Amino acid sequence: MESWSIEINKEYLKFSAAHFLIFPDGSSERLHGHNYQVSCEISGALSEFGLVLDFKRVKPIIRELVDSLDEYWLIPGEHPVLTWKDRGDDVIEVRYRELYYAAPKSDVVILPLPNISAEKLAAYVGRELLKRIAAEFPEMPVERLKLCVEETSGQQGCWTFTAA
Repeated sequence: MESWSIEINKEYLKFSAAHFLIFPDGSSERLHGHNYQVSCEISGALSEFGLVLDFKRVKPIIRELVDSLDEYWLIPGEHPVLTWKDRGDDVIEVRYRELYYAAPKSDVVILPLPNISAEKLAAYVGRELLKRIAAEFPEMPVERLKLCVEETSGQQGCWTFTAA
C-alpha cells in the first residue's frame, strides 16, 4: 500500500513567546521564553493533479497560526489552579499559588490549554490547522497530521491526528 504526505519545515514558521510550565507536584518554572519552531507532516490521498495539498496554500495558514502566538506571554486558561482575570484597565492579572503577575492585556494570549508545554502547544496549533485545512480544502480530507513544536534545538513536542 502506498501513502502520500507533504512535510513543511520552513525557518519562518517560528514564534517567540514567554511561559512557565507547571509540574505535577505543583511546582513551576520561572517565567521565561523560547524561540519556538513549528513543522508538520500532512498525509492524504493524491488529488487528480498529483497533490496531497498545495504547499503555496497551506504555508500561509500555518504562518498565520504561528504569528498569532508570536511575542506574547502564553497563559494556560484551563489549568485547575492558575487563575487569571482582566482587571478592566487593559491589564491581565495572573495568579498561581504564591506567584502574582500583572501584564498588559495586549501582551497576553490565554490559550484553552491546561499547561503551556511543547506537547500542548503542538496539539493546539495542530487542531487549529486541521480545522483550517478542512474549511479551506473540503475536497482533500486529511488522513494524518503530525505537528511538532520545537522549543530548543533537538527538543520538541509533537501531536498526531489520524482519521478514523
